[in-house]
Amino acid sequence: MDTRMPFTLVGPCEFREEIRKSRFITLAAPIASPADAQAFIEQHSDLNATHNCWAWKLGSQYRSNDDGEPGGTAGRPILAAIEAQEFDQVAVLVIRWYGGIQLGTGGLARAYGGGANKCLQQAERLPLIRRASFHLECSFSELALVKLRLAELNGLVEHEEFTANGVQMAIAIGPEHVDTLRRQLADLSRGRILLHKAATE
Repeated sequence: MDTRMPFTLVGPCEFREEIRKSRFITLAAPIASPADAQAFIEQHSDLNATHNCWAWKLGSQYRSNDDGEPGGTAGRPILAAIEAQEFDQVAVLVIRWYGGIQLGTGGLARAYGGGANKCLQQAERLPLIRRASFHLECSFSELALVKLRLAELNGLVEHEEFTANGVQMAIAIGPEHVDTLRRQLADLSRGRILLHKAATE
């Protein structure tokens, strides 16, 4: 089953609010890889804040973190907001400065999820290109060229794993570019690199 949502963000966005003396800043940005998400979170987290809670979604991959808040009261509501707003390829960070009044688990979930919702609601959306998922294997020496060809066709590397024999990759590419990529991969590898359609659930 293809779980990709139809929108990503045009660019970064921000939303600020105060709830019972706790200050919340929500930051969101488009991402193209898990590394992008981690870099965004590390770059914008405030070490002086009480909590830096976050979630990101990239196709079928997703992560969330409560950063010390009670389990399930921060990261999961942020992720739920991303999905409810029909976003993909997006990371959201909610920074909280505790104001001395406890919000309770329900209040925390509403604060974190609500901040993410409001931030994404006011953001400019970009319709996502629909992509199909494939697997391929290549040698270490071919990896850079494979990634270049994929990028030229606006494809994504969803996962890569290094093995003793080379690199196994999960990629996503627009259906209209599949035949072109097949030809290019065959040309650069003398026919050894084959695209295999990913199994659907």
